Amino acid sequence: MRNRIQFDDIRPCIDGGRYAAKGCVDQPIDVAATIFREGHDKVAAMVRYRMVDDDQWNVAMLDAHEQDRFTGRFVPDRNGAWVYQLVGWTDHYASWLDGLVKKHRAGVADLSGEMEEGALLLESHAAPAGVPAPVPARVTEVAAILRDHAMPVHQRVEAARSPELLALLRQHPDRRDATATAELPLWVDRDRACWSAWYEMFPRSVGSDGVRSGTFESAATRLPAIAAMGFDVVYLPPIHPIGHSHRKGPNNTLHAGPDDPGVPWAIGSEDGGHMSVHPDLGTIEDFEAFVAAADDAGVEVALDFAIQCSPDHPWVTEHPEWFRHRADGSIAYAENPPKKYQDIYPIDFDTPDIEGLTNELKKVLDFWIGHGVKIFRVDNPHTKALPFWEWVIAEIHADHPDVLFLAEAFTRPVMMQRLAKLGFTQSYTYFTWRNAKHELTEYLTELAHTDQADYFRPNFWPNTPDILHEYLQSGAPAAFKVRLALAALTSPNYGMYSGYELLEHVPVRPGSEEYLNSEKYAYRPRDFDAGHSIAPFVTRINEIRRDHRDVLGDIRNIRFHHVDNDNLLVFSRASEDRTKVLLTVVNLDQHHPQEGWTWLDLWWLGIDGGEVPFEVHDLLTGQTWTWQSHANWVRLDPSWGEPLHVFEIRPPR
Repeated sequence: MRNRIQFDDIRPCIDGGRYAAKGCVDQPIDVAATIFREGHDKVAAMVRYRMVDDDQWNVAMLDAHEQDRFTGRFVPDRNGAWVYQLVGWTDHYASWLDGLVKKHRAGVADLSGEMEEGALLLESHAAPAGVPAPVPARVTEVAAILRDHAMPVHQRVEAARSPELLALLRQHPDRRDATATAELPLWVDRDRACWSAWYEMFPRSVGSDGVRSGTFESAATRLPAIAAMGFDVVYLPPIHPIGHSHRKGPNNTLHAGPDDPGVPWAIGSEDGGHMSVHPDLGTIEDFEAFVAAADDAGVEVALDFAIQCSPDHPWVTEHPEWFRHRADGSIAYAENPPKKYQDIYPIDFDTPDIEGLTNELKKVLDFWIGHGVKIFRVDNPHTKALPFWEWVIAEIHADHPDVLFLAEAFTRPVMMQRLAKLGFTQSYTYFTWRNAKHELTEYLTELAHTDQADYFRPNFWPNTPDILHEYLQSGAPAAFKVRLALAALTSPNYGMYSGYELLEHVPVRPGSEEYLNSEKYAYRPRDFDAGHSIAPFVTRINEIRRDHRDVLGDIRNIRFHHVDNDNLLVFSRASEDRTKVLLTVVNLDQHHPQEGWTWLDLWWLGIDGGEVPFEVHDLLTGQTWTWQSHANWVRLDPSWGEPLHVFEIRPPR
């Protein structure tokens, strides 16, 4: 008759424990489960947790709520692999006390038998091996009080239910019939996994005159400005030698001129492959100097990991078996119909030499880790074998638990979710294509309030070198500000591609999401001091993020509030105790003023009492208003001022 305690709906628990939930160092892991047993006896429970290599468990008690739901939390303090386990047991004393109190309130005259039972429970508390030792003397003192017939019954009842005694019994529980769940995995990352602002740049464009490439040295001059805007990760597309065969020209034309640099993702030439740097950018020592300069500026370098080759990559001749061959014997180039990528050969994970291939790919990651890279943005991981990702991420983490992986997989949800479960630290999302009020509300609710929040860390990007959404193609500053602010204020991790601050917005053709004169195919020198730059706005948004991390650092606290205009979006973010609250009101219409009445959930805003006046202070403009209730009129005009309010809620005076 073991395992009397039953467990249901454990959170976090990813696919029954097949995959690890995710956490970050020094950030709480919230645990919940439905825990019960037969009959009317009460149940107590705890969570115990440890790093995989530790011998000793740490323990945190769980608190009971209605309908047998228990919650609690623990805080992992180191980066790496952890396990946790729920343990439940019958709380015999609480069960006895509940019956005693009910009988006493009902006026039962003779409680001597019940008092003796309680005394025996307390005296036996130190006997079973499941009770931590030593048990304080107060426990046996209360046992004596229960047997003291000269003391009034109500005093003995009060002694039995005293907070001091109950706290002692909680610290020294009687777990003689304890039931434990299986050990569940948890991967704990360093802080940047949970909180980051990315800036993507092509180093070859910084310092370029449009004909000749910039270098790592010239690109480093841009780092202080990137850091000053508030970004802490600078992401570089592939920096390797670029192939010559079938090199693409401007705007993806099939014929490149002698000065056209080619696509960085067409990796490999006579100058080397994935473990080489493009000679136009400099040497490996120059790259290391760039990494050091980034560190000095307060940003971290993320490098692209693209598992593909140009026809000129050394692997093509050294390992032709790593590629898929057509019926005529030629190697198949990449296609995403109707798009064709004649300059890129995909890797074939059905190769008979899968061990040689995967070991070489891990060697690539080890090489760049050895040169100071601890963050990888992985190109199209959904087109590579999933068992490979589970293996290689685990192998890398065994030696370098601080390495982070961002999955660039714009594909079907089940694949994106599985990549996150397999070990990817962060994930690109559908945010770029979620622009309407209902789209944003539904998508953010899915990410924040389902089990995806336990393992899927979204990274919101309003643009990428491949994606110029129609919403931005008007070039209206309001459009760029709205999308940047939505990304930064709804997701703990977000990023933008260089040129966003300059409102780059012209597509290659109507209906396309590709940029005209895309930087993928050409150098793109920029004047970052242009007067129309919204860099000051970006900087201010990142300042708000930094100053309110305790509010914005957990996507699970986002709540949407009603407003009677579908062009207006209202959402709040609050600290756990609701002493610090941000309320954001956004005009999603980039061209026209919009107005409407809010219907705020004041409890979520930390305001108790309904019609009590409170202040809203706009962190963008510095203006302050006094609002009287949940119903408030708002108006935002994109033709002047800012297209959104970022209100800090101030308590009633």
